[in-house]
Amino acid sequence: MIKVTLKDGSCKEMKKGITVIETAESISQGLARAATAGEVNGKTVDLRYRLNEDCALNILTFDDPEGRMAYWHTTSHILAQAVKRLYPNVKLAIGPAIETGFYYDFDVEKPFTPEQLADIENEMQKIIKEDLPVDRFTLSREEALKFVNDAGEIYKAELISELPEDAEISFYRQGEFTDLCAGPHLLSTGKVKAVKLINLAGAYWRGNEKNKMLQRIYGVSFPKKSMLDEHIAKLEEAKKRDHNKIGRELGIFMTSEPIGQGLPLLMPKGAKVMQILQRFVEDEEEKRGYLRTMTPYLAKSELYKISGHWQHYRDGMFVLGDEEKDEEVFALRPMTCPFQFMIYNSRLHSYRDLPVRLAETSTLFRNESSGEMHGLIRVRQFTISEGHIITTPEQLEEEFLGAVDLINYMLDTLGLKEDVTYRFSKWDPDNKEKYIDNPEAWEDTQAKMKKILDHIGLPYVEAVGEAAFYGPKLDIQFRNVHGKEDTIITVQIDFSLAERFDMTYIDRNNEKKRPYIIHRTSIGCYERTLAMLIEKYAGAFPTWLSPVQVKVLPIIDKQNEYAENVANRLRSLGVRVEVDSRNEKIGYKIREAQLEKIPYMLVIGDKEMQNGQVAVRSRKEGDLGPMDLNRFAEMITEEIATRAK
Repeated sequence: MIKVTLKDGSCKEMKKGITVIETAESISQGLARAATAGEVNGKTVDLRYRLNEDCALNILTFDDPEGRMAYWHTTSHILAQAVKRLYPNVKLAIGPAIETGFYYDFDVEKPFTPEQLADIENEMQKIIKEDLPVDRFTLSREEALKFVNDAGEIYKAELISELPEDAEISFYRQGEFTDLCAGPHLLSTGKVKAVKLINLAGAYWRGNEKNKMLQRIYGVSFPKKSMLDEHIAKLEEAKKRDHNKIGRELGIFMTSEPIGQGLPLLMPKGAKVMQILQRFVEDEEEKRGYLRTMTPYLAKSELYKISGHWQHYRDGMFVLGDEEKDEEVFALRPMTCPFQFMIYNSRLHSYRDLPVRLAETSTLFRNESSGEMHGLIRVRQFTISEGHIITTPEQLEEEFLGAVDLINYMLDTLGLKEDVTYRFSKWDPDNKEKYIDNPEAWEDTQAKMKKILDHIGLPYVEAVGEAAFYGPKLDIQFRNVHGKEDTIITVQIDFSLAERFDMTYIDRNNEKKRPYIIHRTSIGCYERTLAMLIEKYAGAFPTWLSPVQVKVLPIIDKQNEYAENVANRLRSLGVRVEVDSRNEKIGYKIREAQLEKIPYMLVIGDKEMQNGQVAVRSRKEGDLGPMDLNRFAEMITEEIATRAK
């Protein structure tokens, strides 16, 4: 017998070798029906997994993130089986579960069409109705390679060849279909109840644009049809809010094939919003004691070798020149820290000088793969509200708190604070080549950051392997309308670069000491923030952020001169105004302004012109009626000054 400790803390004696699903059945049949996987001592396992020693067990269902992953992973295998039934010559690549469902990549002669997608979905329904048992088995490395090579699955053979020599190589079989997979999976295909294939996309094998382009099919599945219907409704709403769609429709940004992927063009309206954001950030940082710098867009490779970026980040940089040809090699900067450290080192510093807070609106460059490009969220050139705080150990916590306070103020003002989560990103000691090799410093710095985060009281999660190569960080996470999570803002504690750049200060005892460095952004990447704002407000920005705040609409031509006077009066107060003096009906002008999501429309007729008034229509509140121009001016300038949401 073994002792099994359940999620509620209760302990049950079970027969050694009992499976997870048998344990669930011993608790209740309802739990067994809902079970999708198990968690044994913190590790996600199959329902087939046998318990052979005392352990902690959590029965996972679709409500648990890991349980959903098992559900969606099984559905990805059903997708692959359906494709192989209909198109036997297709080659299989990979088919993981993701945060929003699943996908599978296929090597096909011709891309799938929407009509074929419907056929594949129908075949998936047949496989689900067949309720095929899903069985797991393992093979030796030699047997596994022979198995996939005999099947002509070249991508699976490549994956197997890269596994460690001692790796357990597992496969899952359902009916005539077998796939290389680590699992876990559901017990049978019939456990999947409602499925929908969402869309098609191209994807390079291994995410490398030098490899072959594959065909990717995205899908999602649920235990109930009602859950699927609700999800589809959310997807339709997401499409309406997608910044790629709205941003282009409103003339905020565009892309151009001759310019290149990941290099968006901000149009006048987008550039105006960017300017507003930058002025807001720079003014607030100045109030909080930051000193502004302006540094070059590129530097010699020697600078990045000192910082470690050359060793740890070169593949993500745009390099100019060839070392093998004895050319002077430069690289476009992926971050600003090395430049600002050079400014710090330009003179000696006393402890009385610290903290030194340096900030810059930095244009940066990162060589993202083409498969990662997405609108304004992931681009190759972007602008960031970058800053570095050089501080004594005694000041570290206070300065970290100040950086987080600035971030929260920015998020709150923009109306985004309620939509973010916090992640404590740590190093992975099993992947040391990715990081500065100093285990003691890592553990010490992570302990310091954890203490600070706990003191702040932020509700954070921990993520091993997500740290910067030079130190742990607090990541502020945001999900776009499609459910994809991205890091938008970071605060990092750096224990390494001060030594690499020989940064020092003179302490109270007149001794040289190394400072700590806090890397931080206050609003993150401006392009990504702009994308989030577009999606958050569906393009209807708060008045203070709107590129056009007021549209003046004269009814007929004889009111045009008064309309221009109204516009000039508001412009003199800093209000952004346009006049629509086209020879169009007033109803058409109003509808156009509504589609442009203008906060206020001022309709000008004979009565308004005679009385020095404007007829006010609010995007939020509708028709507000005639209003004295001075009264409206006071109202809107107050709304702008307070940055009302």
